[in-house]
Amino acid sequence: MTPSARIAAAIDLLAAVEAEPRRPADAIANDFFRTRRYIGGSDRRNVSDRAWGAIRQRLRLGWHLAEIGARPTPRLLMAAHLLLTEGWTAQGLAQNYSGERFAPAAPSVEEAAAIARLAGRPLVDPAMPEPIRLNLPDWAFPGFAARFGEALAPEAAAMEGVAPLDLRANLLRTTREAAVAALAAEGIVAVPTRFSPWGLRIADRRPVAASAAFVGGLVEVQDEGSQLIALLTDARPGMRVADYCAGAAGKTLAIAATMQNRGHIVACDVSTSRLQGATRRLRRAGVHNAETHLLAAGDKWRKRSGRSFDRVLVDAPCTGTGTWRRNPDARVRTGAQDLAELTAKQATILDQASELVRPGGRLVYATCSLLPEEDEMQMQAFLRRHPDFRELPVPALWSALVPGTPAPGEGPHLSLSPGRHDTDGFFAAVLERGA
Repeated sequence: MTPSARIAAAIDLLAAVEAEPRRPADAIANDFFRTRRYIGGSDRRNVSDRAWGAIRQRLRLGWHLAEIGARPTPRLLMAAHLLLTEGWTAQGLAQNYSGERFAPAAPSVEEAAAIARLAGRPLVDPAMPEPIRLNLPDWAFPGFAARFGEALAPEAAAMEGVAPLDLRANLLRTTREAAVAALAAEGIVAVPTRFSPWGLRIADRRPVAASAAFVGGLVEVQDEGSQLIALLTDARPGMRVADYCAGAAGKTLAIAATMQNRGHIVACDVSTSRLQGATRRLRRAGVHNAETHLLAAGDKWRKRSGRSFDRVLVDAPCTGTGTWRRNPDARVRTGAQDLAELTAKQATILDQASELVRPGGRLVYATCSLLPEEDEMQMQAFLRRHPDFRELPVPALWSALVPGTPAPGEGPHLSLSPGRHDTDGFFAAVLERGA
């Protein structure tokens, strides 16, 4: 593809994302490229990177367009991104918005006026309100400010970056050292992660899904922060464990490895398709001690299984503010109403899942959110409702799980952020039911 054709495709992808503001952008992109098989690998990466760049800066670009009285159409959003984020000149833009074959159509009179006014403006303008200047939506800004205080600016900057590619060595089939060697044999350089004893990081985001190490179940794609949630579950051989919001079973896989395939894991979810994907992943990884269970209306399983599990992990549905490096569209796809609905749902799920914990067993609550409403505040409310549970400080648990390695973060919970730890943002609390 020519450079102009790549820009045209990026505009089309951005338009598809803008047309479905409630649908995840990665799902839209998958459909977009599936119907455009002619876009090859390197072109696809260029197109998606450019569209994702505009999505990542959507709040600021929208502010600039509003300041000059222009509508935020996909064409103008992409033009603003090229001018303000990538540093293009108006002349260079005109050469590519040329109207020639496969290129974007030439600017209209209104678009040309907007482009002329955008040229030379700084991406981050001192006149911007603080949330926009930090690239944070208004609805989430108070929570971020409460979480980070004076460190908010560097944390916000870190959330604008691109997430690394992390893998987890599957200890049911290999060791971390052997996984590094297997990947190296295929030209993929991996280095151990900073905190997870199973983690590997790929520096150049090489595609690993087609590698023999991945196909053979030696490694799984999993952010280091997500691995640490599984680690804190402290599931041991012979235990009964419930992964209550298992999704595609990433944490179930890690837990099965810590249990050495001995004991019993139930991976629960409300989605049949997610559980079908989980079943395929469990098979590839060589997991034999796990089953899946669909949580449906009228289901009696939770009542029949009450107080019978040693460990119950609740990786709760949340706003995903800790994953904005991976899902930049969520900055504008999620809002205050979502936060209110999700905090209510989290409380309900916690109450339901807690029924499964045996006396002396543990409930692990986790989110990929950085907002206190979904994290500490949710835990405080749960403990008020359930005085038979008490919180176990994470630093003491960590020293037993990873001897000689200091726990990331401070305080009684696990609290990870892109700025401090270069992981996705995660929160976790470990609660124990009284005997």
